[in-house]
Amino acid sequence: MQYGFCWLIIYDRVASKGPNGRKEKPVRRVLIANRGEIALRAARACRRLGLESVAVHSTADANSPHVWAADHAVCIGPPPASASYLHAPALIETASALKCDAVYPGYGFLSEKSDFAAKCRAAGLTFIGPSEESIACMGDKVAARRMAASLGVPIVPGSEAGFTAAAEAATAAQKIGFPLLLKASGGGGGRGMRIVERAQDFASLFEQASAEANASFGDPNLYLERFFREVHHVEIQVFGDAHGNYVHLWERDCSVQRRHQKLVEEAPSPVLDERTRREMAEAALALIRALKYVNAGTVEFIYDVASGKFFFIEMNTRIQVEHPVTEMLTGTDLVREQFRVAAGEPLSFEQPRAHTGSAIEFRINAENADLGFRPSPGLLKRWRPPQGRDIRIDSHAYEGYAVPPYYDSMLAKLIVTGRDRPAAISAARAALARFQVAGVATTIPFHERLIARPEFAGGKVHTRWVEQQMAQ
Repeated sequence: MQYGFCWLIIYDRVASKGPNGRKEKPVRRVLIANRGEIALRAARACRRLGLESVAVHSTADANSPHVWAADHAVCIGPPPASASYLHAPALIETASALKCDAVYPGYGFLSEKSDFAAKCRAAGLTFIGPSEESIACMGDKVAARRMAASLGVPIVPGSEAGFTAAAEAATAAQKIGFPLLLKASGGGGGRGMRIVERAQDFASLFEQASAEANASFGDPNLYLERFFREVHHVEIQVFGDAHGNYVHLWERDCSVQRRHQKLVEEAPSPVLDERTRREMAEAALALIRALKYVNAGTVEFIYDVASGKFFFIEMNTRIQVEHPVTEMLTGTDLVREQFRVAAGEPLSFEQPRAHTGSAIEFRINAENADLGFRPSPGLLKRWRPPQGRDIRIDSHAYEGYAVPPYYDSMLAKLIVTGRDRPAAISAARAALARFQVAGVATTIPFHERLIARPEFAGGKVHTRWVEQQMAQ
C-alpha cells in the first residue's frame, strides 16, 4: 500500500552503533511518530545519542521544525490525525521501508495504544516506551484500580467493573452516592468524563460520556468514582529499566486545569507535607515494581486537603507534556533516558533526593481565554519568547509559522525556576510580561491574571478553581 512518501533529506548521518553499542539490541535509526515540540525534542535527543532520525508529518506540518531537524522526513498523509499521525499501518510500513530500528511515540496520538506497541515489536521495531502488557494493564482504568488496591495503594471509592449501559451502572451509582464521576475505562485527557450531581441526571450523562469515550478511544466502557469537589491533582514521575531498577523523581502538582485539561504544572506541590509526599512516592514505586515497568511513566493521584488523604486515579504509560518541570529540578534528561532504557541500558541515575528550588510550567496555547478558550489558529506574525537564566522554552513555533487548526493548540511550554516558590512566581511574572506574540490569541494574558491571584500564591487552586473563579 502506498502512502505518498515525499522525502525531504536534510542530510545523511548514519550512526554505526546504538546508544551504547549494544550489539544484541542495535538501534541506529528511529522513526519519530509524533509532531510539534515533542517531535523536535526527540530529533535532538537522537542527535545527541548518535542516532539517525526519521520525522513523519502531515501535509499541514510540512513547515514544522521537527521536519527540518530530523535526518530524513516523510509525508505520512493529509491533515486529519486519523489519516496521518494516528494511522498505525502507515507509520509501521514507513519505519520498515526506511529500515528504522525503533519507533518513538512521545505523548498523545498512539503513545498509549498497546496494540500499536505490539505491532511495532511484531515488525521487529523497538518501541521506545513500556511493554504492550504494561500499557494494556494501566490503560484499562478498572484493572489499574484493582491492581493498585491489591498493593495497598489507596484508591478513590468507586465501581469494581466498567459499564456500557446506564441501567447496569445505576445500582453501582446508588451505592457510591452522588455526586459521582463518570470516567472512560479506555483513556483519559478529560474525554468520556462527566460529573453527575443528581440521580435523575445519571442516565443522560452516562450516555453522553459513553458515546464520547467510544468516539475517542473505541471503548464505550465507563467506571464510576466518588467525586471530590476540591482536590489537588498530584502526579509522581517514575522510571524503570529492564535490569530491575525503579526510581521516582518526586511529584508535580497539576491542579490548574480547565475541563480536566492541564494549564499549569509545578514542583514541588505547594500543599503536600513531607510525610504525604514520601508516602505518595512510595505508592507509585510499589505499582511500577509490581508491573516490572520499563521506561517513563506517571502515577496520578488526587489529594484531598480537607482530610489530608490521597487516592490513586490512574497511570499514564508515557512521557508527560509537563516532564520539563521535573527535568529542571533533578538535572535529568528524561527523553534521552527513554531512548537509552529502550535499548536495554540501565538507568543512568539513582533515586534523586527531594526537590530543591521550585519550577513552574505554563502551557502557551493558541487559544482565547476570554472567549471560553476558543482555538485561535492563524499566522504567527510575531514570536519573541523571553530569555534568561531561569527560563526554558520548549517550542516548535517561529515567526511566520502557520498554526494549523487540526491538532492540539499548544505553541510552547514556558518553564521558570526559582530558589523557592515565591521566586519562581516572580520570575514567571517577568517572563510572561516579556513574551511577545502577535497574529493569534494565546493563553499568556490568562496566565498573567492567574499568577496575580492570591489563591495561586497561596497554593489554594484546586482542579475546579479555574472554572469556578476565572470563568468568563
